Amino acid sequence: MLPTHEYANDLILFALIVDCGSFSKAAETAGITSSVVSKRIGRLEKSLGARLLYRTTRSLTLTENGRSLYRQAKEISAKIQDALNVVSENSDELTGVIRMSVPTISGELLLSESVAEFCARHPNLKVEMRLENRFADLVNEGIDLAIRTGTLPDSSLIARHILDSRWVIVCSPGYLQQHAEPHSADDLLKHNCLTYTYQESGTDNWLMKPPGGGEIYELQVKGNLSANNARAIRKAAIGGYGIAMVPRCMVFEDLQAGTLVEVLSGHCGKILGVYAVYPYTRNLPLKTRLLIEHIIAGYQNISQYF
Repeated sequence: MLPTHEYANDLILFALIVDCGSFSKAAETAGITSSVVSKRIGRLEKSLGARLLYRTTRSLTLTENGRSLYRQAKEISAKIQDALNVVSENSDELTGVIRMSVPTISGELLLSESVAEFCARHPNLKVEMRLENRFADLVNEGIDLAIRTGTLPDSSLIARHILDSRWVIVCSPGYLQQHAEPHSADDLLKHNCLTYTYQESGTDNWLMKPPGGGEIYELQVKGNLSANNARAIRKAAIGGYGIAMVPRCMVFEDLQAGTLVEVLSGHCGKILGVYAVYPYTRNLPLKTRLLIEHIIAGYQNISQYF
């Protein structure tokens, strides 16, 4: 039998392997070699007398015993983390690592600089930030904090509303020199609409609202270019190749400079909430709480962009 403290360490490592999905990623996260990871899991399985994982070159699969142990191991890991958080909150210095996932637009516009500023204030803290447009699985991927835009279907997460992101319909002045300006939503059907594939309503379905008020509805537009990157759509619009519906924050400076102009003001019905999201925990670490407050302040400082 292993000593109790070694059991605890190996159980935490086992949970980390499952969360990371591979021995190599777990080794990198834990700061040890893959061979050490293999040796410790082998030792744990031998001591328990049970197989926990089926391992191939491409994937890991939990055995029935492994699934049962994983739930217990996560609880142990969480309790240890809670205990460490109590100590860290009594310390003047923030230490450790915060892993976060943010949308590419917000990451480029605000969060990269804002998070770097936070790290500069707390030199013993490291933030690992991923810019991605998918909703990462926070629990299974070991992510401490995410900034998400849109609906939040996962009720197991805690979400703190930051602000609402309004979208606008834009084109270049040069485009309007070649084409009649649309004055109604139906006029868009006569135009080349540049569409963004990463949206819940569908690539060609733009959310519109009657200017005098009323329910938001979907308008199916047509165009010869779609992209899964909003900045690519912005560049095409600036080039005069069509009309686009994009987040206002992304084109705020273009509208100020006149390289893009808003059309059908008041007709766009797309507004998405921006949230700070984190897994449920009884004691949110101080470092994460302070980072959330710092990020919220950063958004509020440029609220005119949204």
